[in-house]
Amino acid sequence: MISLWRIVRFELGASYAFIERNLHLVRRYMGWELVWFAYSLASALSITYIGAAMDRISGAKVNTDYLILYLLIGTLVWRFLSVIFDNISEMIQWERWEGTIEYTLMAPIHRFTHMLGQTAFAILHGLLLSAGIAGAVVLLFDVSLAGANVAGALFMLLAGGLSFIGLGIMASVLPLLFPERGAQMTHMVQALLLLFSGVYYPIDVLPGWMQVIARVSPATYVLQGIREAILQGTPTVVLWPRFVVLAVTGVGLMGVGVLVFNRAEQYAKRTGRLKRSG
Repeated sequence: MISLWRIVRFELGASYAFIERNLHLVRRYMGWELVWFAYSLASALSITYIGAAMDRISGAKVNTDYLILYLLIGTLVWRFLSVIFDNISEMIQWERWEGTIEYTLMAPIHRFTHMLGQTAFAILHGLLLSAGIAGAVVLLFDVSLAGANVAGALFMLLAGGLSFIGLGIMASVLPLLFPERGAQMTHMVQALLLLFSGVYYPIDVLPGWMQVIARVSPATYVLQGIREAILQGTPTVVLWPRFVVLAVTGVGLMGVGVLVFNRAEQYAKRTGRLKRSG
């Protein structure tokens, strides 16, 4: 029992080492962090102002308060999920940029321990960035959450985060196998998720074949659940079945992601792809 506790402490300590290293990288590149925060904030405000101006653009009476909140939910949820996806899918590319890929992937630690640290940092980073954007938007818009089920929305957000962790782990294989163009390929995956998941519009406005793809994306159901919780005040007990499905899907995607990454890592080591540049 004592030895098991020591093993758990060691693994948790190793995972925390990855969190701490990423925090140091954030501090080191704080200028870029501020640039991306400013870009994300400007994007969120631009989209939200579209909702505020919709009655003037269309010339018809529009419930702008509802539309603003609809677009704001999409913006914040997507920002949180995309930050998680970015932090995990780009972890190999960051290792190459820093010249540490060989040391990290050859270190005597379990890959699960490595992924646990990266995942924890990604969630923390996503929460902080999304909270900062939400705070700035609230100062500029009169956002009312009267009757909203905030707790249910948070449950749905966390369940969706699990799926994006799994997708991010699978996408991180691309920079591992394709050193020259893998990072660009992960951004293409992210762009497709943005297009098909109904971030700023209901998926039923999409062409039929796009709707089929949209129904496969976990983000579609995360956004639908959160909008129901915030805009309609849907009780958590009603959202619970969808939450369970998302959570189970997320855990499954994470398991598949780790298996895929392990296979890709073994292949990369055999073929000499763990180079520091490329």
